[in-house]
Amino acid sequence: MRMRNPSSAVPTAVVGGRLAAIGRFCFRHRRWVLGFWAAVLVVGVLIGGRVFEGSVAGASSATAEADRGSAVVAAADPVKGTLTAVVDGRPVDDPAVRSAVQKATAEIAALPGVAGTQDPYGSGPGAAALRAADGRAGLVSVRMADTATSAQTDAATHRLAALNGAGGAHVTVGGDLVLQQEVKKQTEQDTRFGEMVTLPLTLVVMVLVFGGLAAAALPVIGAVASVGGALLAMFGFSRIMDIDTSVLPIATVLGLGLSIDYALLMVNRFREERGHGAGIAAAVERTAATAGRTVAFSGLTVAVALSGLFVFTSPVLGAVAAAGVSVVVIAVAAALTLIPALLGFAGGRIRTPSAPVPDEGFFSRTVRRVRKRAVLVTLACVGVLMAAGAPFLHADMRSSGAAVLPASSAGRQVAEAIDQRFPQIAAAPITVVVEGGAPVAQAYADEVVAKLPGVSAVRAVTPVSGAVSTVDVLVHGDPQGATAKQVVDELRADRGGLKTYVTGGAASVVDFQDELLARGPWALGLVAAGTLVLLFLMTGSVVMPVKALLMNVLSLGASLGALTLVFQDGWLSGLLGFSSTGGLETFIPVLVFAFAFGLSMDYEVFLLARIKELTDRGYGCVRAVELGVQRSGRIITSAALLMVIVFAGFALGDMLMVKQMGIALAVAVAVDATLVRCLLVPAAMSLFGEFNWWAPAPLRRLHRRFGLSEHVDLPEIEPAVLPAQRPAAKDLVEA
Repeated sequence: MRMRNPSSAVPTAVVGGRLAAIGRFCFRHRRWVLGFWAAVLVVGVLIGGRVFEGSVAGASSATAEADRGSAVVAAADPVKGTLTAVVDGRPVDDPAVRSAVQKATAEIAALPGVAGTQDPYGSGPGAAALRAADGRAGLVSVRMADTATSAQTDAATHRLAALNGAGGAHVTVGGDLVLQQEVKKQTEQDTRFGEMVTLPLTLVVMVLVFGGLAAAALPVIGAVASVGGALLAMFGFSRIMDIDTSVLPIATVLGLGLSIDYALLMVNRFREERGHGAGIAAAVERTAATAGRTVAFSGLTVAVALSGLFVFTSPVLGAVAAAGVSVVVIAVAAALTLIPALLGFAGGRIRTPSAPVPDEGFFSRTVRRVRKRAVLVTLACVGVLMAAGAPFLHADMRSSGAAVLPASSAGRQVAEAIDQRFPQIAAAPITVVVEGGAPVAQAYADEVVAKLPGVSAVRAVTPVSGAVSTVDVLVHGDPQGATAKQVVDELRADRGGLKTYVTGGAASVVDFQDELLARGPWALGLVAAGTLVLLFLMTGSVVMPVKALLMNVLSLGASLGALTLVFQDGWLSGLLGFSSTGGLETFIPVLVFAFAFGLSMDYEVFLLARIKELTDRGYGCVRAVELGVQRSGRIITSAALLMVIVFAGFALGDMLMVKQMGIALAVAVAVDATLVRCLLVPAAMSLFGEFNWWAPAPLRRLHRRFGLSEHVDLPEIEPAVLPAQRPAAKDLVEA
């Protein structure tokens, strides 16, 4: 007697196509494939922490004027950054407090890597600004040299922190160096927390979807391996370009969600093929040829949507594009290689459906009801989506600074204390960098800046070096509001005959908005053109791609409207655990557009693939839509639910930017998988009828030659071993 697994034998009728060949290869060599992905996961986990360490909190742009001005100041006064301690709770002139602060300041000044120190007890003119107006708090400022190491910065930080309790005072240490480290640490914690919350929940949901642990575990394993690959990709990018810290959780959540979606689609198709009587090897092969095509095509559409971000010069958007596209490629690769290998190991343990998906059910009945009232349903859906997106029309973009951190953050507490109690040294809304000495800068401030109607005061003219000075400008109203932005434009229009750089928070927002206006249409055009071409190659229609594009814009608008209501207007802020900053982070709507558009196209491809497959088999448009929605509705809904869980898990984190992305994408997926896919798409297709597949004759000929047809001619399944007759694994023996 010898053991043999007959299901691993190559089926008599071999499925053609490259994806089927990949599936066969990975099934036959599943141990090698599994070993490769295990190595990717291990290496990715080992370097995961280094990815966050190598990231940059607030990557700068070489083209934005605000960033160029900051670079000029940094070159004139090369320091790594500052540490700032708030000594609070006791009078500044309390003898015990004074003695402790002066002693600490002297010791810190002697530490290596320290470029200078300042406390409230100095004789210089700046000492008075380090005293709170009520006299019960003071600041200690430490400037770290540009060559200072992390260990030297930590030593100065620890010495400042040791002041806590001296003379009964309470000490909080912050400053830009502390803020940068806290952003990195909090981002890493939120990413880890999101992974730990979402993976167990997705496993539970998939057990309910598939009715067994074996099938449910495969998408989770694939997602974990993909995250390891994503970390490797981002680590590589961090060595050749600045990766903003905020990019890491965004790329991680995308990779996690797509990996689960793609693996879910593959496992579901495998179960369908097994339900039709295919053996394990044949089912894997047929799954790779059909669902594998959908996965590959879907990944391509998501990558095209993210590629639009390459048009922008902002380092944050460029890094997201690079990391996002690489994550999509990894998710597709895992679905096409790792999942077939895992099916080779666990396919026999996956519960096989007792019957194919019925042609009649909830989704087919819904489509018929929608078809009877297609005009009303279309108008109602469009109206609801437009109303949901309306709040975005009054969205305000801003750079929140320390407010992106939770209220418990020491860096945020110090920043807020400075703004409220030390106004003379608080960051000005606008800072003009003047290439010239202090007298030149003062004359410019008096003759140009002070005369502008939106300027409330010129707070200080500070010489940075003999050749560079800065002018702090205060404005009426919101520091990043319309008045501040107008002052930025006026200062850039009239430079007083000098070489100046207008910087600060308001200037950064203006720079970003100007880039959106200049490059946004090109990015939109690239994404729209790429999407239209891809969907045409899949469907052979020019009507379907245009409809898909318009529907995606509507669902995207609903997501951005919800984002505005929650994070700008403060709806549900208490429940979600954040305080509204009065606006949205500048780059978040752009990222939401790219990601949500790509994910919406993801589900569009899932649905159209089934409808197109049925149309190619000879079904009429009405019946193809009914069957397509019925056969894919459950899996699309399940995939959307899992994606919402992933995004919501990351939205539970404390970083404001991660929370904004999580909520926006969760809303986008939920709206798209329910209102759009279940109601609007069937209603619109019913209205258009056979015209859905129309294309001019030249384009039809082009599609016949170059089209990427989803339909695959599959050989008949040999009914030798039907699901009900399939023996248990322990009984697979042959004499």
